[in-house]
Formats: sequence, C-alpha cells, structure tokens
Amino acid sequence: MRTTTLLGNLASVVLTSAVGGLATRPAVQSTWYRKLGKPRYQPPRWVFPVIWPALYADIAAVSSSTIDQLRNRQENRAARTFVVALGINLVLNAGWSWLFFNRRWLAVAVAANVALTTSSADLTRRAIGAVGLRAAPLALYPLWCAFVTQLSLHIWMINRRKRFERRDT
Repeated sequence: MRTTTLLGNLASVVLTSAVGGLATRPAVQSTWYRKLGKPRYQPPRWVFPVIWPALYADIAAVSSSTIDQLRNRQENRAARTFVVALGINLVLNAGWSWLFFNRRWLAVAVAANVALTTSSADLTRRAIGAVGLRAAPLALYPLWCAFVTQLSLHIWMINRRKRFERRDT
C-alpha cells in the first residue's frame, strides 16, 4: 500500500468524521435528542465514538489497498470507479448525521441510511473483488450501517407523530 494513497484516504475519512461530528456532537447533548424516544437495544452513547473511528480506519486501509492493487494491475478504470464509489459513500456517511441530528428529518435520514448501507455493501463487494479476503474486514462497515438503519427506522417510527421545535437545543 502506498503511503500517499493511505494518507489521502485517511484525510477523506477524517474530513467525513469531522463534518458528521459538527452535526452530531451538539445534538446528542440537546433537549431534542434527550426527549427522542429510542428503542431498548440502542447502544450506550460511548459505543458510537468507539466504533466509528475503527470503521473509518478500516475504510481508509482497505480502500487504499484496493485502489493500489487495481492500479498495480493497470485496472485504472476500476480504480477510478472505486474512488468515485468511496467518495459517494463518504458523502452519504457525513450527510446522514446532518439529516438526522441537524435537520431532524428522521424519515429522510432513514432513506439516506438505506443508501449508505447499500453503498457500503457495494464498496465491500468491489474491494473483495479486487483484493480478496484482505478486504473482508470492510464487511463490518455495511453490517454496522444496516444496524444503524434499523435503529434509525425504529427511532423514526417511535417519534413520527411528535413535533419538535427547531429552537429546541
């Protein structure tokens, strides 16, 4: 794996994390979020800042390995397609936080999470196709996204009739 590829992908996931965090951090401490009905199986708050950095590191490492392997085999079109798929995935990743936590559009956030889960599964499929089982750890990403999709759906279902004021912090 080339250092430049890894550094570029690390920068991309750090940016994704930072953009998502700008929406998430203030909201999880807000009155709105505390009043939100949540299912019993929602993990404790400390789980999310543990899981996401591990997933982001995994995304950066596996993606870097995949891109470099494709380029080494002169499969430049496949490498470019993977980079585009990764970019779309990271936009969906950060965008979900803004839809859910900042805009409080719970139903739209569920749809975005379905798209993120699908995109994550596609990214994993592409990586496994390029580098084989070395990409297998990336499968944790769509699994986690699928869990969060279910969680988001359940939160929306519980709260769909509630009205929240945007002024509510």
